[in-house]
Amino acid sequence: MPERHPSATRSRRSATRPSRLPVRRLLVYAKPYVGLMAISLLSIVGTTLLINALPMILQRAIDHYLVTPREMDIAQRFAGLIRMGGLYLALATGGFLLRMGQGLLTAWIGQSIVHDLRRDVFGKALRLGLPYYDRTPVGTLMTRVTSDVEAVQRFVTEGIVGLIADICMLIGIAGYMVILNPRLAGITALILPPLIFFMEKVNRRLRQANRNIRTRQAQLNAGLQEQLSGMATIQLFNRELPARERFDTANRGLREAHFQEVRWFSHFYPLIEIGYNSATVLLVGVGGWLVLAGGNGLTVGMLVAFLTYVRNFFWPLGSLSDKASSYQRAMAATERIFELLDTREDIPDPTMANRAVHPADVAGDIRFEHVSFAYDRDDWVLRDFDLHIRQGEALAIVGATGAGKTTLINLLTRFYDVGHGRITVGGIDIRHIPTAELRRRVGLVLQEPFIFAGTVADNISLGNPGVTRADVEQAARHVNAHRFIERLPLAYDTELSNRGSGVSGGEKQLLAMARALAQKPDIVMILDEATANVDTHTETLIQQALRRLIRHQTTIAIAHRLSTIRDADRILVMQDGRISAQGTHAELMSRNPYYRHLVDLLRGGRISLPSVIPSMDQ
Repeated sequence: MPERHPSATRSRRSATRPSRLPVRRLLVYAKPYVGLMAISLLSIVGTTLLINALPMILQRAIDHYLVTPREMDIAQRFAGLIRMGGLYLALATGGFLLRMGQGLLTAWIGQSIVHDLRRDVFGKALRLGLPYYDRTPVGTLMTRVTSDVEAVQRFVTEGIVGLIADICMLIGIAGYMVILNPRLAGITALILPPLIFFMEKVNRRLRQANRNIRTRQAQLNAGLQEQLSGMATIQLFNRELPARERFDTANRGLREAHFQEVRWFSHFYPLIEIGYNSATVLLVGVGGWLVLAGGNGLTVGMLVAFLTYVRNFFWPLGSLSDKASSYQRAMAATERIFELLDTREDIPDPTMANRAVHPADVAGDIRFEHVSFAYDRDDWVLRDFDLHIRQGEALAIVGATGAGKTTLINLLTRFYDVGHGRITVGGIDIRHIPTAELRRRVGLVLQEPFIFAGTVADNISLGNPGVTRADVEQAARHVNAHRFIERLPLAYDTELSNRGSGVSGGEKQLLAMARALAQKPDIVMILDEATANVDTHTETLIQQALRRLIRHQTTIAIAHRLSTIRDADRILVMQDGRISAQGTHAELMSRNPYYRHLVDLLRGGRISLPSVIPSMDQ
């Protein structure tokens, strides 16, 4: 049995490190905006001072011009009230303008932070290898990039600085209350411990409810993505009812999770109202008695101002309850986002520390040296596999489904890493070549090419600035695609959908070949069953293009058509992850019964070879 290697078993393991202190990690994204946040905080302090001065003005207006006997006539008192009213309005307007500016600045900072976070999440998704996507539903990843980031966005743009503003307001109000009347401030403080105790209990329940919502949302998205992708199969086999039942089950689960969140959140405002009303009744009773008793310095104006402060004190507490819910949703989402960002990349890129090789140094023969690989633990697809592909050679690979043909391509392009052994190009281990450079220099045409939404030219160049319009047209001519492209309504500027509407399956294949050629691969051109699903006319065009390619560079073709095999310099016959025979078409036909059996299947029009074919001696 080949030696086990950690990379061979990664596909079943969640290679993640737990996200710790998500709030602290999220705040790291605020570091570039510290200066702007300082300005925002100064605006908050200014707003707090201005707004909290208003009850003091109200107290002075009542005590000096309404209630307290003064040797002033009505005109003087009215003039004093007008002055107090003007001062009140000026301070309120200043506080409003500061709050508006702070709100706009905060929104910009929050959107910038979320922009950076979303960029990093998508960048991580681009770096994760195929093993991650093998074990992770696309819908789950979509939840991370969309709804999870949106939950963080709502908290960052509305919550973080708003939370600071509420805390500053509470501190400011508490300070004014102590200055105004320490005795009444102490009475108000008696209400807070039981209120905070019950709010914390509700908070814990909310945190769990929000985690449950994110989990259920990811399950719903994953199932929906899978069923929409397989809609043709669902409709073909009349599986609409089971599909609907599965969706309804996931949908009900999400509904229940949201209801639990609403249920616990509904406790917040009643708690705030109970606290506020209890404090008001207590203060009116005690404060009223002190005013009536007299001689203790408490006036009607002071009591009215204090009650105003109490109302303003409980208002931020209610606002904090909203932010607490937003916080719980954001923390549940943040944990999942940082779990994604912490996911170990299955295909690590080389660095100078581990002997990264400059792309200019890459050339020459391709060798598989004692390569073993398993997609799933010890279920080895390749076992101690050796292969030497000479530079400039045209190699065809045939074999039954599951024989390991496509696995060779996946390993050569580093979609997966070998479990044991190594693959070299010109004597250099491909794990020492930067992944982007390796793939740029390897052209790959798949059996089912993906067409992006955009023009024909964009689909060939893939937005590569190094591929000019002349390169695009030259590549299209080289693979015999130019003729059909010129017949399209706008030729190379014709818009295509991501399903490639407007072009046939064979024409998509020609576009894929032109795309691979336009990137100027100089290590190898690989065709993975590129002619399997095309008509005879398109196959002829592809074969003509293949003959041109074979003359100029190393070519590997996984073949399901006999015409592809015949033109190869060498043919590999693969069986159960090993090479059972190799040679030219004539050589194999003369001495290998297994190969002759494969050829008979190909001649009979069997595009997909069966996974089990009787083994025959050479």
